[in-house]
Amino acid sequence: MNLELDGASRLHFVIGDPIAQVKSPAGVSEMLQARGHNALCIPGHVAPQDLDVFWAGLKTLKNLDGVIVTVPHKISAVHMVDRLSERAAFLGAVNTLRRTQTGWEGDMFDGIGHVSALRKAGCVLEGKRAILAGAGGAGSAIAHALVLAGVAELAIHEMDDIRRTALIARLSSLGMAKVFAGSADPTGFDVVVNATPSGMKDGDPLPFDGDKLTPDMFIGEVITKPAVSPLVARARSMGCRAITGVDMFVEVRDLMVDYLSAR
Repeated sequence: MNLELDGASRLHFVIGDPIAQVKSPAGVSEMLQARGHNALCIPGHVAPQDLDVFWAGLKTLKNLDGVIVTVPHKISAVHMVDRLSERAAFLGAVNTLRRTQTGWEGDMFDGIGHVSALRKAGCVLEGKRAILAGAGGAGSAIAHALVLAGVAELAIHEMDDIRRTALIARLSSLGMAKVFAGSADPTGFDVVVNATPSGMKDGDPLPFDGDKLTPDMFIGEVITKPAVSPLVARARSMGCRAITGVDMFVEVRDLMVDYLSAR
């Protein structure tokens, strides 16, 4: 579609470091305009040490309505808003900010978007054993969504002991699933999810031991570039069903646009 752009256009940014891999600018812009909004989504490459200065300047734009947050800012961005949704407050992470009449508010859609993509692909989560690599912003959100979706057990594979322990404690407090520390060995699990950047660069190791994947496992992925990650390629070659990061992005994008449109 031909995107509208003029002096009355409302702006949304997507910020991250790196930023070249994101799919949001075109997709979000098209969806907003298809819903009748004269609005655009613009990529911004912002290093972690520059986030505070960037936000101090960006929020002065009178025609700024929203910000989408990607790696590595999803945890730091909680300090950019005046209010958090209950989900974002529990997770301590956000991926979407919107301007309202009473200030900026934020929510987190990575988790429920990933679970939606898994379910659409035929993955049954209720009563299953799941293992997740990564306890950052996206990983925490997906872990939370898996627990709420009804998994019986969830193992967290995360090299940062403090981050892993804190996430396990928060999820265990819900009393809904057995949550414990995991490893790179996916043996015995029904659902195997990568929520780390591993696979974005040539030569990255797999987040899990690929030799121990079995055809009965369902694989989830978060990275969108390459479109078929090394983990997904390995899993599919072994007969596993899998969703890609692009599959997840489609679901998350729809949730983000709903949120930005309803401000």
